[in-house]
Amino acid sequence: MLVSGSGSNLQALIDTPDLGAEIRVVVADRPGIKALDRAQQAGIPTTVLPWEEYGSRSQFSSAVADVVDDAGANVMVLAGFMRILATEAINRFPNRILNIHPSLLPAFPGANAVAQALAHGVKVTGVTIHLVDEKVDHGPIIAQRAVPVLPDDDVAALHARIQVQEHDLYPRVVRAFVSGEIDVVDRDLAWR
Repeated sequence: MLVSGSGSNLQALIDTPDLGAEIRVVVADRPGIKALDRAQQAGIPTTVLPWEEYGSRSQFSSAVADVVDDAGANVMVLAGFMRILATEAINRFPNRILNIHPSLLPAFPGANAVAQALAHGVKVTGVTIHLVDEKVDHGPIIAQRAVPVLPDDDVAALHARIQVQEHDLYPRVVRAFVSGEIDVVDRDLAWR
């Protein structure tokens, strides 16, 4: 698991009894975040790789991949990870890096997706789980779930409703992915 913030999706995965996978390590790009506390309380090893200590995105991504490899993990699951992985990590985990994003991609990639949705006046937004590639919030979409935008929504209220869907959908997708219910062939996805 790769994290940068509060770790609510990490907690949803920790709390899923039939996940079908073991979370081997939680990697953070900065110290002192709540996600690290959540992992430590669950007895999951943690590693902090401070972004600013690396000379490039490539070096940082290689360090992340090394930690994941050393932990014996087969899949990287990003949960609020606010860094773009370079080719070095993507090539070492081909079609095995999952990300969750609070919009119906391809709409509103990048940071502040919920605020962007409100600013654009959309009536529906949602959550997307996708495979990671070298572009921001890009790559084959595995699953999406819509969330209506209500007339009195602000960023906090809408984001809270999106997170309810994230916490339900991400464990389902991770379970299906690690169990082989989702086949990935040349970046094409098929559910069994």
